[in-house]
Amino acid sequence: MNLAIVVPCFNEQEVLGTTIDHLRELLNQLIAEGLVDPESTITFIDDGSKDKTWSMIETVARCDSSMHGIKLSRNRGHQNALIAGLMTVRGDAIISVDADLQDDLSAIRDMVLKYREGAEIVYGIRVDRRTDARFKRMSAEGYYRVLRLLGVDIVFNHADYRLMGYHAIEALKQYGEANVFLRGIIPQLGFKTENVYYRRAERFAGESKYPLKKMLALAWDGLTSFSSLPLRWITLLGFTVSMFSFAIGSWALIARIFFDGSVPGWASTVIPMYFLGGIQLLSLGIIGEYIAKIYTETKRRPRYIIEKMI
Repeated sequence: MNLAIVVPCFNEQEVLGTTIDHLRELLNQLIAEGLVDPESTITFIDDGSKDKTWSMIETVARCDSSMHGIKLSRNRGHQNALIAGLMTVRGDAIISVDADLQDDLSAIRDMVLKYREGAEIVYGIRVDRRTDARFKRMSAEGYYRVLRLLGVDIVFNHADYRLMGYHAIEALKQYGEANVFLRGIIPQLGFKTENVYYRRAERFAGESKYPLKKMLALAWDGLTSFSSLPLRWITLLGFTVSMFSFAIGSWALIARIFFDGSVPGWASTVIPMYFLGGIQLLSLGIIGEYIAKIYTETKRRPRYIIEKMI
């Protein structure tokens, strides 16, 4: 099999040299064992880095015919950089892995073996989240459970470390959406799948390219791209609040007509008004998010632009 490994990179100069050495050693080992073709490649996708990442990629590509690089014209985000690699690189199977060396590279051999046994997609799944901070661990696992609750077909504790065969890649090319969330798209492709389990290590060098803000943005993209339940919940919430308001209004009317009384104080007026106002603003915000996604999709702008390939 001709194996292609794609590695999205963004400002990874501190760790990239070590990543290159580890991947080269792994690829040579797979070739020596006869598991992959000697023409197998490793391609680094530079997602608009501001440091020396691209110059390092150019240097290694000139010296090693198995190493290649794709430079995007500007930073487009991890998911789009990954899509650029998957759509551009050729091979019987493509493995995507991050450049930070947190994903156990030895799992690649297991993925290759699963593919040779007939799997078209092989997911790399974390055994646990011991290396994560408590907040990140709880929020990440909670997020996967929420997505499943909303009906999204997603692999628990799987990020973007996976193998995809030629047929799966060709099927993925039919998805032209601008709001990319590969963890939700890939399970929709079908095909035979297998899992490979590994332990995630601490980041080898540099800093995380997924701070809290980007993690929340990715989580929200995944939620709104694959489930319409929030919109249905708005309808249910509106119905519930309307019934509650109707009941309160009926109680006030009955108290005034039959018991010659009235609802005392301003709280009975102001609190429901604030409550309803907050519900309306929240509902409009959620609806606005879906409309914004429709707006983005209808423009059909390219997800990435390749500036240079080596």
